[in-house]
Amino acid sequence: MAKIRIENVVASTSLGDELDLQAIALTLEGAEYEPEQFPGLIYRLKVPKTAILLFRSGKVVCTGAKSMAEVEESIQKVAKEIRKTGQKILSKPKIDVQNIVASSDLGSEINLNAIAITLGLERVEYEPEQFPGLVCRIDDPRVVILLFGSGKLVCTGARKPADVDRAVKKITLELKGAGLLR
Repeated sequence: MAKIRIENVVASTSLGDELDLQAIALTLEGAEYEPEQFPGLIYRLKVPKTAILLFRSGKVVCTGAKSMAEVEESIQKVAKEIRKTGQKILSKPKIDVQNIVASSDLGSEINLNAIAITLGLERVEYEPEQFPGLVCRIDDPRVVILLFGSGKLVCTGARKPADVDRAVKKITLELKGAGLLR
C-alpha cells in the first residue's frame, strides 16, 4: 500500500455568538484584520503551523493543519487568547472537518491517456493542454483524485483520513485491475 501523507486539514467550528474582532486583533500579536478587504481576522500560528480565520459571527476556520490534533491545538490556543480579552466563548466547541488534502505515490509512471479512456468520461476530466493531471471523481468515498504521469496523486474532498485510505486503495486496485499500473 502506498504511503499517504496528509498535507492539509481544513476544519470549522463556532466559538459562540459574536466576537469583537477589533479587540482580538489588538490582543493577538501579528493578527491581520482589515475589514475593508476581508471580513475576517487572520491569525497565523507558528506551532502548529496553521492559519485561523475568525469571523464576527463566532465562526472559525482552521487551515494548514496536518492532523485533527493540530486543528484542535490551534483552536484551543486561539480560544485561550480570546478569553483574555474578556469575551465569553464556548469551552469545548464542536469541530467539523470540511476537507482533507493528501498526497501519495503509486510507485511507477502511469499513462494518463490510457487511464482517461479506461475509466470513462463520466468520471474523468483530462485536458493536458490546460492541466498536467487527470481529475478522477470517486463516489464512495466522495472525493476527487488528481493523477499525474509520474505516478503521484493528490486526494481532496475527504472528511476523514480513512476516506483517503479507501480512495487511494480503490484507485490503485482499479488501475491494477485494468493493467494500467504494475
